[in-house]
Amino acid sequence: MSSLIKFPQQNRPRLVLTLGDPAGIGPEVILKALAEPKISKKCDVKVVGSRDLLTQTYDNLNSTKNLAPLANPAQLSVIDVQLDREIESQIILGTGNAASGAASFAYMEYAIAQTLAGEFDGIVTGPIAKSAWKAAGYNYPGQTELLAQKSGVDRFGMLFVARSPHTGWTLRTLLATTHIPLCQVAGALTPQLLTKKLDLLVECLERDFGIEKARIAIAGLNPHSGEQGQLGSEEQDWLIPWITQERQNRSQLQLDGPIPPDTMWVKPGQAWYGNSFIQNPADAYLALYHDQGLIPVKLMAFDRAVNTSIGLPFVRTSPDHGTAFDIVGKGIADAMSMKAAIELAAELVSQRLAVRN
Repeated sequence: MSSLIKFPQQNRPRLVLTLGDPAGIGPEVILKALAEPKISKKCDVKVVGSRDLLTQTYDNLNSTKNLAPLANPAQLSVIDVQLDREIESQIILGTGNAASGAASFAYMEYAIAQTLAGEFDGIVTGPIAKSAWKAAGYNYPGQTELLAQKSGVDRFGMLFVARSPHTGWTLRTLLATTHIPLCQVAGALTPQLLTKKLDLLVECLERDFGIEKARIAIAGLNPHSGEQGQLGSEEQDWLIPWITQERQNRSQLQLDGPIPPDTMWVKPGQAWYGNSFIQNPADAYLALYHDQGLIPVKLMAFDRAVNTSIGLPFVRTSPDHGTAFDIVGKGIADAMSMKAAIELAAELVSQRLAVRN
């Protein structure tokens, strides 16, 4: 599928930024992020959504106690996606509903189509409400799955990336399973699935981060990684044999695990905060389910973690937060994660373009 995209011979990334749910904080964090001068120096950004809504947000924030600089929508490159007037009239700021879900879905469809057509090198997505998508009739677990379906890929993953402001160390966490109920996790995990996720992670580390001989930490599933079968049998039955086989198949890598889930995040925490000397922290961490990976990521880096979809034929990043309907219009939304998402997308695109050129 990636052969359908025609990348230009250039070094300046072209990014498309979706507004996300128009009833959420997407418009606010976008205006705050695009006010950052270094972002405009790194890449060309076009916003897909509604200029009227951005202008409304801009005017409203200027009348509040918002202290953060704002980009003026009149000076931004905005692509207006035309919506049915009835849908547009039903969008209520601060309330996710079928109308706001239909709008955010339309923004995404446009961005994906134009990126696959070669108009953009990467997509940065504003936060959406999955419940609003469902109310609008779109039954996707999240944006990642829509991106994968539209791109025609079945190998994809959610990698969370964050750079420590304390030490400069980069945390990379891949989820083996994502948006499924906890009771389904054990049944969904298989050696075949983990091999697919490990393939994606290794490819991403090599292509996007220039890490060829990675050290990867792999979490156990059960408390104490099963305590030799006393607290769960998955580790003994297949996880440990799988890791042993992968070590033989991938001699260039260092695969650590299965590491007990409650202790796997001690070294990353120390490397993040720099409160002790950590020798050779892992280049990436493979968590087996959503909360196992995202509780520590959000604890350390809630304001700057970036969700990166890997396995797609283009770069896609997103801030690691939701729509925050409860604070819409108050001028207090933190744009740090959106800034980080745009900057990381620009860096990853630049890396890929440099390799191609």
